[in-house]
Amino acid sequence: MSIALGKKAPAFELPSSEGGTISLRDLAGRYAVIFFYPKDNTPGCTLEAQGFRDAKERIEALGARVLGVSKDSLASHAKFREKHGLNFPLLSDPEGTMIEAYGAWGEKVLYGKRSMGIIRSTVILDPKGKVVAHFPKVKVKGHVDEVIARLEELAAG
Repeated sequence: MSIALGKKAPAFELPSSEGGTISLRDLAGRYAVIFFYPKDNTPGCTLEAQGFRDAKERIEALGARVLGVSKDSLASHAKFREKHGLNFPLLSDPEGTMIEAYGAWGEKVLYGKRSMGIIRSTVILDPKGKVVAHFPKVKVKGHVDEVIARLEELAAG
């Protein structure tokens, strides 16, 4: 399954590292940057999360909030957040339901070996829950700047 620009984002409700759950309904009223990443505390995922952490004020100034999603447990997310001072919620999707619905699950090739897994990607939702940007197969270096540039374009109208 995948998502489409201009279409309503697939509904979800997942447990949050900040307690309780977060659903698509909870994101209404402001932009949301949702990044999907393979695993807590791995080098690329750590760099990406730190990038979003460091840019949080700039992102919020553009009317958006940040969420990270992986299959990791809430306990793993808590350690990841603590270790790296992450300042945004991490959602736990152990069944991969949201990950799959947002097109972030598929075949990957690592060192010539094919496997199924989370494809590093980012989605931006508008305040009404529509998909306004999709970054499939993200390269960590420079990605947060790409997201901010897109949010600036959206804010400019």
